[in-house]
Amino acid sequence: MTPEIMADIHAAAFTQSRPWNAVEFANLMANRFNHTVGDKHSFALIQVIAGEAELITIATHPDYQRRGLARRVMTDWHTKARVLGVSRAFLDVASDNLPAISLYQAFGYTPCATRKGYYRRENCHNVDAIVMECRLSGK
Repeated sequence: MTPEIMADIHAAAFTQSRPWNAVEFANLMANRFNHTVGDKHSFALIQVIAGEAELITIATHPDYQRRGLARRVMTDWHTKARVLGVSRAFLDVASDNLPAISLYQAFGYTPCATRKGYYRRENCHNVDAIVMECRLSGK
């Protein structure tokens, strides 16, 4: 998985906000606490520190959505996190991103906080972030 592929997928998938570019992905991937899973159609980038994992971003190219790729990537990053000793996982999701919220709930995530106006949209309308958590141990 290259930063360029990740940037291309991210740009195609994140049309309501500013996508991350290849340099940003390269910098994230250079961090020893960050890990990636996925392929040329779908990926996740996570950070693992002190027994906890945070989903930094997950994206599936629109041409490949609704094929179970995001579910596979979620399963893969959870497996990788468990191998790295993670017992709790966190993520945040835009409150208007109902497909993603549904995906995360299917994996056992529950809301634990809200970040008011966290996501900025191109039309200057801010959207809340729902912070969600999941226990990975014992699954």
